[in-house]
Amino acid sequence: MSLNCGIVGLPNVGKSTIFSALSSAPAEAANYPFCTINPNVGIVNVPDPRLTKLAELFKPQRTIPAAVEFVDIAGLVKGASKGEGLGNQFLSHIREVGVIAQVVRCFDDPDIIHVANKVDPHADMEIINIELALADLDTLGKRRERAERSRKVQGKGEQKIAETVLSALDKIEPVLEQGKPARSVLLSDEEQAAVYDCHFITAKPQLYVCNVDEEGMRKGNGYIEAVMQRAATEGSEAVTICGKFEAELGSIEDELEKQAFLEELGLKESGLGVLVHAAYRLLGLRTFFTAGADECRAWTIHAGDTAPKAAGVIHSDFERGFIKAEVYAYDAIVRYGTEAKIREAGKYRIEGREYIVQDGDVMFFKFNV
Repeated sequence: MSLNCGIVGLPNVGKSTIFSALSSAPAEAANYPFCTINPNVGIVNVPDPRLTKLAELFKPQRTIPAAVEFVDIAGLVKGASKGEGLGNQFLSHIREVGVIAQVVRCFDDPDIIHVANKVDPHADMEIINIELALADLDTLGKRRERAERSRKVQGKGEQKIAETVLSALDKIEPVLEQGKPARSVLLSDEEQAAVYDCHFITAKPQLYVCNVDEEGMRKGNGYIEAVMQRAATEGSEAVTICGKFEAELGSIEDELEKQAFLEELGLKESGLGVLVHAAYRLLGLRTFFTAGADECRAWTIHAGDTAPKAAGVIHSDFERGFIKAEVYAYDAIVRYGTEAKIREAGKYRIEGREYIVQDGDVMFFKFNV
């Protein structure tokens, strides 16, 4: 799975505004459809109070956060799966991301054009989801043709694989025909592997992003409730963001001033922070730390990675010559204050090759090459 998050939605729902606030690299934003044609890409730091705390304790020369990639993809419209509104080009961009963040307009503003001339989150979500399902149905049809040919003319081994492919497609097709996502279909491990090459768009994890105005951010509204209900029925996540507010917040350079601004509004974290964390988690990513006087750094790994894999994120030599990892939990440094006291408390561990790295581990690797 690609390690990035694609921002999608209908035109003029606030995708580019949110992307600009995320990446602090302004995307073109305008009040007309298809303002974004080529996807903009931004590398976004992952907010992590644990890294901030480690920096306070170790006082390093530099502090480096983890990061995740966001892709701003142009607005889709009804008929995109048939090429409407440059749909084929945009759908190809969606195929290349690991997670889909669908932005849904949840505010009224007569000065901002809506492609359907009315704000209706449920209808907007339906348009996007149906277009993605239709695109997957086209992919499914082509894969079925290949599997049918293999079943007829190939050897027994290839025929068996083709039967597995067809079994999986038979389960997925009726679901897509209802406009529902392929990810909702329960497949065996063998079936999942057999149709992996289809790269179904609707098999990707998806979260909904309610883009609200400042009043909606403070008080909520019926639009947000509609999105939350739809997300719940799908087993998807939903977050609420005021794109305009986040853009203003992003312009504040002083972190203390920024935090005071959030607290004034009764917020612990910005909406963008919630979005980044949700995307990071849905991508199956986790964080471990290295900490010292030179540098405190958050490193990104996949959930389930072993200690040598984590070492390889730092440098390939670390993985190749891995001997052991010295490990303690982030909570231990918060509780005891120093590594020496962590050792005294017996919370400083030595782990080997089979150790599964846990989110929040602080690690030091020993290697020999």
